[in-house]
Amino acid sequence: MKAKASTSPLDLETLPGHYIRRLQQIAVSVFLQETEPHGLTPVQYSALQGIANSPGIDQRTLARTIGFDTSTIASVIDRLESRVLVLRNASPTDKRVRLLTLTDEGREVLVAVVPSMLRAQVRMLEPLPKADRKEFMRMLRVLVSTNNDRSRAPGGAPAQGL
Repeated sequence: MKAKASTSPLDLETLPGHYIRRLQQIAVSVFLQETEPHGLTPVQYSALQGIANSPGIDQRTLARTIGFDTSTIASVIDRLESRVLVLRNASPTDKRVRLLTLTDEGREVLVAVVPSMLRAQVRMLEPLPKADRKEFMRMLRVLVSTNNDRSRAPGGAPAQGL
């Protein structure tokens, strides 16, 4: 007869991963509340902003830049392309590579969503005293950058503060 493994109760309140997961859920919820009229997810916004920052960027580089896996970024781009926000064209030097640019509609949506997105960022940090917000962002960047290579979708340089 096999002995049952004994598990000790663990207090979720002591686990950083529990709070990080909860904070991510809250961040997505706040983002969606603020940006609802625009119909963008946080990942779609990141993709649009990444393309705006580097017109002609290829899908693989965009995925790395925003810390998203390459297999899923294609479906994100599919949705943006179906909304006529993004154009996907073959590279003139390598037909397997897809280069991304914003359409006029994509630029308009991005310009329109930025104020709402920035309100969401402020709301996420609002519970912290103003004096602690920069330090919190610094600590987040440290955690992300030093753990980046452990990710299933390592990102590029960590995002800058607000």
